[in-house]
Amino acid sequence: MTSSRKNLDKSVNLHLEANVLVIGGGPSGAWSALSAAENGAKVVLVDKGYLGTSGATAPSNTGTWCVAPGEDRAQIVERRWQRTGGLADPRWMLRCVDRAYENLLKLVEWGYPFPSEDDGKLYIANLRGPDYMAFMRRRVLLAGVTVLDHHPALELFSDGEAVTGAAGVDRQRGRDWRVDANAVVLATGGCAFHERILGATGLTGDGYLMAAEAGAILSGMEFTGKYTLAPYGSSLNKGLPFRWATFHREDGTAIMNSDGEPLMNGIGERERDIAKAMIEAPVYARLDQAEPALQDWLRQGQPNCFVPYDRMGIDPFKDLFRVTFRAEGTVRGTGGIRVAGSDCATDVPGLYVAGDAASRENMTGSTSGGGAVNSSWAIASGWWSGHGASLYAKRHGSRGAFRAVSKPLGEAGLRPAGSVKAGLTAKDVISSVQAEVLPLEKNYFRDGSRLEASREKLDGLWNDVRQHLSGEGPDRIRAREAASIAAAGRWSLKSALARQESRGMHRRADFKATDQAFTRAVLVSGVDDIRVEATPVENRKERA
Repeated sequence: MTSSRKNLDKSVNLHLEANVLVIGGGPSGAWSALSAAENGAKVVLVDKGYLGTSGATAPSNTGTWCVAPGEDRAQIVERRWQRTGGLADPRWMLRCVDRAYENLLKLVEWGYPFPSEDDGKLYIANLRGPDYMAFMRRRVLLAGVTVLDHHPALELFSDGEAVTGAAGVDRQRGRDWRVDANAVVLATGGCAFHERILGATGLTGDGYLMAAEAGAILSGMEFTGKYTLAPYGSSLNKGLPFRWATFHREDGTAIMNSDGEPLMNGIGERERDIAKAMIEAPVYARLDQAEPALQDWLRQGQPNCFVPYDRMGIDPFKDLFRVTFRAEGTVRGTGGIRVAGSDCATDVPGLYVAGDAASRENMTGSTSGGGAVNSSWAIASGWWSGHGASLYAKRHGSRGAFRAVSKPLGEAGLRPAGSVKAGLTAKDVISSVQAEVLPLEKNYFRDGSRLEASREKLDGLWNDVRQHLSGEGPDRIRAREAASIAAAGRWSLKSALARQESRGMHRRADFKATDQAFTRAVLVSGVDDIRVEATPVENRKERA
């Protein structure tokens, strides 16, 4: 069921009970809710937006890492593992491709309209975001899940031993809500630091802060250096067409790469050259390496990629147009809440994690999972977390007094330690964080001195946030988002300082080489006082 505006009194706060509460309405949240419901749990799903349209998948055309069972399955995973900087775990990778493939077959069974190939076989490796998420919404409702749209979560509850639910705001009715639950799944997505990228408006790292306040550990937060080319002034972070681009200055002069040749192909190893050129002066592109047949294929396969050009009256295959890099934070980065169990349990009893809210180091190591791997991870981790949470709820279902003994955990942005400072706004906080974590010269090309300077600034900012930032009514949402973004920025910088090497999307000018001593995960915990530790990941491949 979904909540109805007609039968819910605005003057009365909403208070529900569930076996499993899923926070987040992207693909991982939908799969988690389905899995828990299939296992007999009473499930409530709350979404900051509208389940089916919110998040990074809904506006996208996304592939999956679709690996059918067969003799070459291990070899496919091995080839992918070679690109992960030694930090991924082949065991998790194999588990993921198996679970994702099984769930793609579930979509076939349920009637999802996959396209057919020339031989008549269904092509199940690709999912059109709008159709996929609308379909998942229908399946979730059909499974009997209570869906609360436009109900952002602000904080978790705990009885001192385990997480026991969450609370937030009903945006449409202007009231508070609370759900008491035996287990909670955080499927809140990554943190884009309020950068303008597709579907990322609500991806502000809320789950990270809620989890950390409950005592969870985060991992891989240094891997936030993922950027994607986009037409200047647009939010369209779809890099595929730039594989067939050449790059120029405004007057048409070709930009040379590090080998002294004209710079082309904006995906892969030449990305670094484009970033360097962009720091010096504006960069322009033309998709003139695409043959006419390829141009038609691109327009048909990635239609939303060409909307900005059409609006500007630009033929990107013939005309020069200015480009920019859009930072993607942990959305296409790697970091997130540490996965502590095979069922996607966190380090906190009763708390589970799925999708981009989780660290994807086990899957992608120090490199981006892009769309395909991250998409399959959302499917698999969603399924595992929902199943794990439902089993936990069954084991601990007798703890019926949690409503009386549970306490809210939220602090920064909700309950300031000092007096509220009227001049401190959520917008100012977000802008201050962006100034330290988005610029290419600070985050794409990292240096210890610059990282340390940014850390000091964000530590000072955090003191103001912790002491003085708050909001009333719906403004609590914005204040909490700002606090979450600031916390994510601090964890990222602290982790980046701790990893004294270059590996994958973590590039340090003062430690240019990859150091085998850092073949390990950098873990961070704590909110006000951040603690850093490392867990070795050597010999994972040998144990697979």
